[in-house]
Amino acid sequence: MNYWLMKSEPDVFSYDDLVAKGKAEWDGVRNHAAQGHMKAMREGDLAFFYHSNIGVEAVGIMTIVEEAAPDSTDDTGKWIAVHVAPHQKLDRPVTLKAMKADPALADMVMLRQSRLSVAPLTKAQFDHIIAMSKG
Repeated sequence: MNYWLMKSEPDVFSYDDLVAKGKAEWDGVRNHAAQGHMKAMREGDLAFFYHSNIGVEAVGIMTIVEEAAPDSTDDTGKWIAVHVAPHQKLDRPVTLKAMKADPALADMVMLRQSRLSVAPLTKAQFDHIIAMSKG
């Protein structure tokens, strides 16, 4: 299993929107590095749902339920999307500020490349963020 962090602006599409839909296409990603990460995703992988711009925090976990396929919002056929489903809401959000301040997360790709909307996590980083959300 692989672990990820995926960003969305909550005023455009939030974790609660995903829960309401039950399943959604993670579309509109137009960055080559982020696309590479999405191509590496496998059904059953877990990803943090991270609210960017507003809140700036991980708020929930989602499951990759369909692997890379053409992005329905792309008329060029150049970009891909994955489908996700809600897994669980975090006990409490984990802010970007808290992640940056924690030495255990110093090597997180998202912290080194903050503009990246889809980034991999190690299992240790994933588990650490879950622990942060509990306490």
